[in-house]
Amino acid sequence: MANIPIDDDLHKDILRFQREELTGAKLYAALGATVKDKKNAKVLSDMAVAEEGHYRFWKKLSGVDVAPDRFKILLLRIFAKVLGLTFALKLLEKGEENASEGYAKVAHIIPEAVQIGQDEESHEEALIAMIDEERLAYVGSIVLGLNDALVELTGTLAGLTFALQRGSIVAISGIITGIAAAFSMAASDYLASKADGDPRAKKSAIYTGVAYLVTVVLLVLPYLLLPQSGGWIYLSLAITLLIAIGIIAGFNYYLAVAKDQNFKAKFLEMAGISLGVAAFSFVVGLIVRTIFGVDI
Repeated sequence: MANIPIDDDLHKDILRFQREELTGAKLYAALGATVKDKKNAKVLSDMAVAEEGHYRFWKKLSGVDVAPDRFKILLLRIFAKVLGLTFALKLLEKGEENASEGYAKVAHIIPEAVQIGQDEESHEEALIAMIDEERLAYVGSIVLGLNDALVELTGTLAGLTFALQRGSIVAISGIITGIAAAFSMAASDYLASKADGDPRAKKSAIYTGVAYLVTVVLLVLPYLLLPQSGGWIYLSLAITLLIAIGIIAGFNYYLAVAKDQNFKAKFLEMAGISLGVAAFSFVVGLIVRTIFGVDI
């Protein structure tokens, strides 16, 4: 390595690689020290050791110390706490895919770089696959709660908006419908899971019900916060539909990162179903108002 010609551009690349590896090592070590599951802690410790080894390789070439990206470490630790360990690790892994591409670019000068990139990718994929995280086991229940709430509530609120045209009544109707549907959905999920002999039936039902209730609150919120006279109620509906799209986008991005799913396909499918039902219900509300002469 002592005979490798290092110009300014290559030196900058080496320092960047070195910092990324050190950042990964510090993050894995910090997460490993905070997780309660011993198996997960061991996996994170192994990942930290691997990153530390890569850091030392680049340090021998640069000849200088670098500081880790402390902001990135803080941000990913927050993501790990709020959105889960797997999500944070997959985000970091995606960033390191770019680093592997950078390694390939300097391979003609530093042949070891290619092997480091390949080892890192295969090693980290294997280790992340070993992470056992509870919330990922209940993704199906969360999807069930979110999807049903989005489809049912966007449709209900759209129909009631045109049929009743009174924000307070639409909001109250939406809340009552949403709460009743959330408990019904949770109960159905519990009974179905229990019938299948699933020992996690209670937790599965809780995840389904909570996901449903949170979605209900977010969708009804515009009707509670905005004035509901004149055309404001239609603005409330528009904001509700935007919130629904935001929820769909956010959750599908989470799945795309944490479970390597296709974001675009899943997003378009969920958004198409929810907005399609909302549009149909909006038309039904118009027909009901016209036929029955509803005027509140």
